[in-house]
Amino acid sequence: MLSAKRILLMYISEDSGHHCASISIEKAIRRIAPDSQIMNINVFNYTNPILEKVINRAYMGVVKRKPEIWDYLYDNPKVMEKTRRLREMIHNLNSPKLKVLLDDFKADIVICTQAFPCGMVADYKKTYGLDLPIVGVLTDYAPHSYWLYNNVDCYVAPSGETAKALVKNGISADRVKPLGIPIDPKFSQGVDPEQSASGIGLDSSVPTALVMGGTQGLGPIKEFVFASDNIAQALQLIVVTGTNRKLHKWLLAKQGAVLKKKFIIYGFTHNIDELMAMASIIVTKAGGITTAEALARGLPMIILNPLPGQEAMNTNYLLQEGVALRADDAHHAALILEELLYHDNAKLKRMGANAKRCASPNSATDIANLILSLAR
Repeated sequence: MLSAKRILLMYISEDSGHHCASISIEKAIRRIAPDSQIMNINVFNYTNPILEKVINRAYMGVVKRKPEIWDYLYDNPKVMEKTRRLREMIHNLNSPKLKVLLDDFKADIVICTQAFPCGMVADYKKTYGLDLPIVGVLTDYAPHSYWLYNNVDCYVAPSGETAKALVKNGISADRVKPLGIPIDPKFSQGVDPEQSASGIGLDSSVPTALVMGGTQGLGPIKEFVFASDNIAQALQLIVVTGTNRKLHKWLLAKQGAVLKKKFIIYGFTHNIDELMAMASIIVTKAGGITTAEALARGLPMIILNPLPGQEAMNTNYLLQEGVALRADDAHHAALILEELLYHDNAKLKRMGANAKRCASPNSATDIANLILSLAR
């Protein structure tokens, strides 16, 4: 009888798509091989808890106030070269803690859903001649250069196009598996939209738009809610504010007092699968996990204010596949919404069919099977 596998999952930042992806993989492994020993760890918090807080705050400050700076920094070869020694220094500083983790847990395989831990473990493996399989699981549709390491055994790509891009960047084709972004299997399970809508006070006969700004509730959500309130036809909104408490409080104050349209407000919630099943369309900013979940639900998308870098690249992918339309601002997004829901339903249906075509609803299970086959 084969011994239970010891599987180490690594991500960074608790409120992130990388964490959601690692959780989905863990759930799938536990279903397939319930005797597996799994550790799912925020490696940045483990190695550098203070630095993690500093970098997270700096990142959020940049993307909110100066997104053009992040656009310049993201996947820039000049920046990569200038920061190479710094990254090597950080990896070396992290080595003692990483050694303790690896020695104590004795992992049979390491899975990274973000590039930083992938690079850290890859450098450690190279430096100390460690015979340990590493799997990099990408959660955006365009791979950036910080993912690329010769001693990563396997890369899981979100799509066939992403896989081709990895190969073009020097990763051998046999090390790339286009299995999709790992999401919870519940996104492919049936939901009765009428019953679900009734349960939260919505009318299933009225078109419903789901509005999201990622885990942090970013983007011009206020402006979009106001713009869509001016649409003449009947419309319902489900607005998910994530961890953005200020936005949540503001919307509650406007509900029924200033805004005419029916809208339901959620903060951070675990029933996105049900909300997507009720919606006719989603207005969002093209985060990798949200995108993969919407594809699994066959949900057409209006992309509003994507972050530069990874989300801009995700947007390009969605536009090319005919899944989404991009809005210039909140008012433009409301115009597109009205056009699709009330004047060009045929296009809305085509976008939904394209979403289903691009979806990988069984991604987490497929990735779990791959991991179990590679674990030594």
